[in-house]
Amino acid sequence: MSEIRRVDYFYTTVQDRPGEALRFLSALGELGVNLLAFMTIPVGIMQTQLTIFPDDTLKLKDQSVKAGFKLDGPHQALLVSGRDVPGALVAVHEKLYDAGINVYASTGVGGGGGSYGYIIYVRPEDFDAAAESLGV
Repeated sequence: MSEIRRVDYFYTTVQDRPGEALRFLSALGELGVNLLAFMTIPVGIMQTQLTIFPDDTLKLKDQSVKAGFKLDGPHQALLVSGRDVPGALVAVHEKLYDAGINVYASTGVGGGGGSYGYIIYVRPEDFDAAAESLGV
């Protein structure tokens, strides 16, 4: 059985050099911001996009202003978690397919102890329909 919920995410772009993610994550930790997920991807020449999924969007927005962070967001995604078994994501993708929703990006990870986490990105204009098709 999967648990699915709506989540907000934010991103910022930094220079692609050692220590940038460390500095950013350290600052968030010092501000008391807890993350559900964190992802980095290269964008352009020598730049990296840091994407954060806060546990508390309001706290992140408040603390990021105080810290002077320039974050783009909030944007919406769907966070799926559950017991890691073969085919665990089939039902999720079937529901999205049946609703005519295209998943344009996703990322997942096994959480150890038989659990997993999976982030689904759909186009903003499809987000409410996607969430409804998944019962959230």
